[in-house]
Amino acid sequence: MRMSKTGICNNGFTLLELIVVIFIVSLMLAFSFPYFTVMDEGKLKSEARKVASILRYMNDSALTTKETFTIKVNFGQKTLSYKGPDGEKTEKLTNLSGLHLQSRGSVSDGEVIVFFCPTGASESFTVYLKGGKSKTAITFNSLSGRVRVLSDEQLKGAEEMERG
Repeated sequence: MRMSKTGICNNGFTLLELIVVIFIVSLMLAFSFPYFTVMDEGKLKSEARKVASILRYMNDSALTTKETFTIKVNFGQKTLSYKGPDGEKTEKLTNLSGLHLQSRGSVSDGEVIVFFCPTGASESFTVYLKGGKSKTAITFNSLSGRVRVLSDEQLKGAEEMERG
């Protein structure tokens, strides 16, 4: 509390104090913002690895048990549900953005069911994840059973090869 020459109390901050506080807060934000971006990219990669693992598991399970299993992708709820030998499970995919199927083309809303038969998956497809400025694609090849995770840079390279 400061007293002026007239004996009146002046409560508040000076302009210099406000500028110093704003400067300190700006510095803190400048240092922490890149951390949040890196954290989002890490979450995107983690989600992509999880999807790739589920696809491999479903394909391998169908081949070894000679049973048909399904994966249901729900874009409204952003979930991937799968029914395998261990029962039904659901994974929340916050970065889910689309799916490309040979039979239906690109899908980004509603529900899609993919079947894994005793001879393998019924068709090749690609799951797209998008987080912030980054994109990732998980491709499944029905002939080989191979699953690949493509980063943003690899996706751009593949798109350029298709165009050229």
